[in-house]
Amino acid sequence: MSLKTERMEMTIQREISHILQFELKNPKLGFCTVTDVQCTNDLSQAKVYVTFLGQQGRNDAGMRVLNQSKGFIRSGVAKKIKIRKMPELIFIQDTSLEQGNKIENILKEIEK
Repeated sequence: MSLKTERMEMTIQREISHILQFELKNPKLGFCTVTDVQCTNDLSQAKVYVTFLGQQGRNDAGMRVLNQSKGFIRSGVAKKIKIRKMPELIFIQDTSLEQGNKIENILKEIEK
């Protein structure tokens, strides 16, 4: 992956986090954290990995809010960074933390 792509991923992650925290006013979103952003090499798409604090039902509602607000978030990021073509945002729920907890519990059971 090129340095340009990595810098763009970090910038997009920072700006989306800021928009979700301060500009997007939707109580259904809850507490949302952007854990990672992965852009394609041509910067046409950006996969945005997010986690939610709370129950699964709130996670589903949060994902619906993000997908409905995709245009607002994309235009907000495009205004803050100077780029010719803003990547299409694809929101994906990051379950790596939950999987890590399951593995940790299994390892604790094995140790007993």
